[in-house]
Amino acid sequence: MPQRQWGSKRERQYEHVKSSQKAQGRSEERATEIAARTVNKERARSGEASQKSSTSTKDISSGRRGGQRSGSGPGGRTKAQLYADAKRQGVQGRSKMSKAQLERAVGR
Repeated sequence: MPQRQWGSKRERQYEHVKSSQKAQGRSEERATEIAARTVNKERARSGEASQKSSTSTKDISSGRRGGQRSGSGPGGRTKAQLYADAKRQGVQGRSKMSKAQLERAVGR
C-alpha cells in the first residue's frame, strides 16, 4: 500500500490500474506512477484528499478519459502539447497556427 491515507477501495483501485498498465507494456516504475496519480486524482474528486487542484476536481474522470490525452491514438497530441513543442523548437508564428499547421511544423 503506497499511502496510509488510502482505504481498501483505493488500494484495490491502485493494484488494478498498476496491473493494467503493466499489461500494456509499461515499466514497473511508470505503472506505479500512473496508478498513484490516478488514485490520488480520484480521491481529490470525491473529497477524500486534503489537497486538490482545480484540474482534479473540474476535469473529466481518469476512468472516463481513458488516455484521450496520452498523445497517441486517433486524436494525437493536443494543440497545447503541439504548441509547447513548437515553442521549445523556436517555431516562428506558432501563435497563429492551427493544430494541423503545428503538427506539420513540429513534425519537421
